[in-house]
Amino acid sequence: MATAKKTAARKSTAASSSGSSGTRKAAPDASEMFNPLKAMADRLQDLDVAGGAGKVLENSRKDLQALMEANEKSFQGLQTLVQRQTEMIKQAIGEWQSAAKGMPGKDAKENLAKLDELGRQSFQRAVDDIKELASLAAKSQADAFEVVRQRIQANVDEVTQMLKRK
Repeated sequence: MATAKKTAARKSTAASSSGSSGTRKAAPDASEMFNPLKAMADRLQDLDVAGGAGKVLENSRKDLQALMEANEKSFQGLQTLVQRQTEMIKQAIGEWQSAAKGMPGKDAKENLAKLDELGRQSFQRAVDDIKELASLAAKSQADAFEVVRQRIQANVDEVTQMLKRK
């Protein structure tokens, strides 16, 4: 009898949860997609555990925070990189457009000479831009790695202190 009631309760709960309201869970926003560990870190932070288990959970929470911070720094660096690359492309397109506007009605040799010079300048600028973008990417990754390195060092220091006590 009790089993039948439990089964009926499960069926009614399942029916009400799958109800005909037609609501769907909203798609995750960008911050949820790039911080998948945030919910886990929040849950670990809400746990109230004493003693050794609490220390382990606290360290895990700090590790997750460091990973989230590193992820955020990496994401911000990527955004900066994309913005700068977009600016570079817009600038190059603008230069080529202005050069093309100034060519009609002039001597063909002069136009070819201008195109040749513009091509050389564009190539040199592209090389310089690649260097700048590589530098931005390296800085971004170095910043993210530094967060993780600091957390690893903190873990090593904590373990060292624990071993010294014994």
